[in-house]
Amino acid sequence: MAKEIQFRRSTAILTLLAASLGGGVIAALMVASRTGAPFQPTATAASLATTASAAAPAASYADMLEKVTPAVVSVYTTQVIKGGDRQMPGIFSDPFFQQFFGPGFGRNMKPRDQTEHGLGSGVIVTKDGYILTNNHVVAKATDVQVELLDGRKMKAKVVGTDKDTDVAVLKITAQDLPTLSFADASKSRVGDLVFAIGNPFGVGQTVTMGIVSAKGRSVGRIETFQDFIQTDAAINPGNSGGALVNANGALIGINTAILANGSEGNQGIGFAIPVGLVRNVMDQLVKNGKVVRGYIGVGLQPITPELQEQFNLPNTQGALVREVESGTPGQKAGLKVGDAVVGINGQPVHDANELTIAVIQMPPGSVAHLDVLRNGQKMKVDVTLGSRPSEDKMGRNFSGNAPSDNTGENGLEGVEVENLTPDIAQQLQLPASTKGVVVDGVDEGSPAAQAQPPLQRGDVITGVNRQPVANTNDYNRLVNETKGKSVLLYVNRQGSNIFVVVPSK
Repeated sequence: MAKEIQFRRSTAILTLLAASLGGGVIAALMVASRTGAPFQPTATAASLATTASAAAPAASYADMLEKVTPAVVSVYTTQVIKGGDRQMPGIFSDPFFQQFFGPGFGRNMKPRDQTEHGLGSGVIVTKDGYILTNNHVVAKATDVQVELLDGRKMKAKVVGTDKDTDVAVLKITAQDLPTLSFADASKSRVGDLVFAIGNPFGVGQTVTMGIVSAKGRSVGRIETFQDFIQTDAAINPGNSGGALVNANGALIGINTAILANGSEGNQGIGFAIPVGLVRNVMDQLVKNGKVVRGYIGVGLQPITPELQEQFNLPNTQGALVREVESGTPGQKAGLKVGDAVVGINGQPVHDANELTIAVIQMPPGSVAHLDVLRNGQKMKVDVTLGSRPSEDKMGRNFSGNAPSDNTGENGLEGVEVENLTPDIAQQLQLPASTKGVVVDGVDEGSPAAQAQPPLQRGDVITGVNRQPVANTNDYNRLVNETKGKSVLLYVNRQGSNIFVVVPSK
């Protein structure tokens, strides 16, 4: 009702204005809005009427979409879940029934196999039948069927999948198929017009329109590597694996996720994997059946304003090295904890995620030319990349020594610590050689609790103000030297090292 009232008020105001000005200004505004021509306040009512009658119809993208949509397909999956040799659950294991039928009752009754069906979309990218889609669309599928816009249905083979980017490649046996061309997604800009094409909720192929809302998005733990294009074009379940195209009909991304806020439907926040990352994965899956990625062997974190001040950096752009794994390309090249990587291969690095995405798209054995700031000094570090291990095999053999410097001071009120003993280190799943103090508690109202990220119980402090901490004596001495300024902590949290800046009171 409120929206309806607001609309009527706006209409009434425009009517009065049109009457007072003889309709000339309002007519001009209407023509300008339809044609895109600049508003000319000196134009006469007669000339405006002539312009309006000759105005072209509203812009349409029907011709472009007519060429594009045949290359977007529906993907139907079937997963057979084996019943196995388990004893039937429920009443057969109930002691009440077993007292009548015996303790073995139901033991040989096996549950039946179950069949689950899934729905997604895909994009044909070669005339001989290679199709891009999402890994989560075809994961664990025992049968994959593809339906083209013309109604043809074909069995598809899964060429390869990559869980870390949520990309999968399918292959159908056909020739002269319609395809989509790849755009350079790096040149897309916030505000560019885009169209999402797919099969939402299985209603049939659907096109929705929106704009590029943001670029370089990283959202939670949707997947390991994230460099999403965000769009407000409606994306719903079933759109996964479908196309995000620009106004020219070129593919800029593969739709993969939505921010639903507890709802199953579109909330105006959808995410697509940019084609640069997708194509890198696709080429490797087609050629080798798997994906190998470049690897430096360092942990990174964003540069906050507090860290910028502590490390005397010019701004917050770049990636801060928070840990260096022993024996990795990064350590061999001379990277150190506390380095700020601000460029790679001549291109600026805006944040930690951008650096990670750049590295993983480089092949092992290639050289990453890094621009680094160390203690305020510019330097070049060339790293010959290794091969990135799988996430479950990622090493945790990181150097835990705080970088050496003497800047940054403050007290840590409300923080209780104790020496890190071998027993406590074992409980925290840390190497017995780890040195430092364990945080026993943090008062909720203390500066440490307000830090970003906040200090937590169970954290192991291994450095204060870039000086190493081996025990409570070191910790107390360094804390006592602080005099009202913020303090930089080097913290081991669940096996990973991070910097934490505790603000002054």
